[in-house]
Amino acid sequence: MAETSGRIDPFAAFNFILKVDGMSAGFAEVEGLTTETDIVEYREGNEDSTVGRLIRIRERANITLRRGFTNSKDLWDWHKKVVEGQAQRLRGSIRLLDESRAPAIVWEFFDAWPCKWTGPRANDEESAVAIDEMVLVVEADLSVEVS
Repeated sequence: MAETSGRIDPFAAFNFILKVDGMSAGFAEVEGLTTETDIVEYREGNEDSTVGRLIRIRERANITLRRGFTNSKDLWDWHKKVVEGQAQRLRGSIRLLDESRAPAIVWEFFDAWPCKWTGPRANDEESAVAIDEMVLVVEADLSVEVS
């Protein structure tokens, strides 16, 4: 976090590093660092106006990563193994970097595998950076570490 004359600025949200089993890749956008607990509402038989709530089930979102397309094939090869029926459930982390490129926040995930890869969109009328996207299924809970 940048500190400017007593003010603490938030981290920039475009500087992420994915690390998975020896692979490392930079990403500009990450979505799905989410866990949610579903609830069940109930009413006691003798209560007319009060609704109770119980914890039901914990849900995890898929993690979507977007980056400028590169010639690195590590993540593609991981996805290809899933397509070929040889899914590797791997442990990894997503690191939000601060201005000095040190990890500011680290989300660790477990038993993840890529369920979707989308290549760059082709459009000869745009001069934008080619973006690819990978979606990871995370089967175990996320953990968060703040530096």
